[in-house]
Amino acid sequence: MRSAWLPRAALILAMVLWGSSFAAQKYALFAFSPMEMNFGRMAVASACFAVLLPKLNSVRRHYLPGDWWRLLLLALFEPCLYFVFEAWALTKTSASQAGMIVALMPLLIALVARLTLKETLPPRMLPGFSISIAGAVWLSAAGQATELAPEPALGNLLELVAVVFATGYTISSRQLAPRYPPLFLTAVQAVVGALFFLPLMLITRGPGAVELSLADRPLLAVLYLGVFVSLGAYALYNYALSKVSAVRAAPLINLIPVFSLVVGRVFLGEELTPGQYAASCLVLIGVLIGQSAPGDQSAPRDTTTRPSGSA
Repeated sequence: MRSAWLPRAALILAMVLWGSSFAAQKYALFAFSPMEMNFGRMAVASACFAVLLPKLNSVRRHYLPGDWWRLLLLALFEPCLYFVFEAWALTKTSASQAGMIVALMPLLIALVARLTLKETLPPRMLPGFSISIAGAVWLSAAGQATELAPEPALGNLLELVAVVFATGYTISSRQLAPRYPPLFLTAVQAVVGALFFLPLMLITRGPGAVELSLADRPLLAVLYLGVFVSLGAYALYNYALSKVSAVRAAPLINLIPVFSLVVGRVFLGEELTPGQYAASCLVLIGVLIGQSAPGDQSAPRDTTTRPSGSA
């Protein structure tokens, strides 16, 4: 019984944390440039893993020749490229709209998992994907420029690119998670991310010198992103992917836009237009259609590709 609900609980908690991350990033961007924010959260997560390092000593026996490039690709997809485009997107669009674009991720994951991992693809996936794409286009077209979303159409497009990289990350994690401890995969992401964003931070300029204390919201937001999102959410997600298929995990990603809408409204006072609320509903309808085919509820056969000799 415990093995049945624990991965699902881990997935739900990860989605709660990811849903809140959009508002946290908006707060951080009030004082930091996108690259400063990304380096800060990765540095905080890496510092946390320095404390956890003794728990990762057993990793060597899991390593197989050639895994280094798979691990590097995992981190390159996310956090590196995903965070670049998401942080850029959040300078153009609202946290609520960016969260809704993430609703497309389950469909993309299912399509790519079918092609690369040979996992079962629900028969209604393609019609649902088409409806969701239409909703995402409508969501962007109905957007109105505001102080928090000066260029919503561009921002939503950038978030869609980020979602593509997040899809690549999920597939990579699904291939590695059955053999590597979740904390190790998350540590690789944090350390590679910190090294990736350090030079980018140094060559990009922030909004200017800002004196911050530990009580300031932008700094608290970076600490929250580092500890609870870059460490906590990714560790939970990597753990879940070691237990369930990518197609089974993907539908719960639909919780992210729900939480992002709620948190954006409560903490940032963000508002969507009536047309955007309708477009958001269309996105979710398409996702539900794509995941509601008869027989989808059964667990698909795990055909994750593993290198020869893997456990």
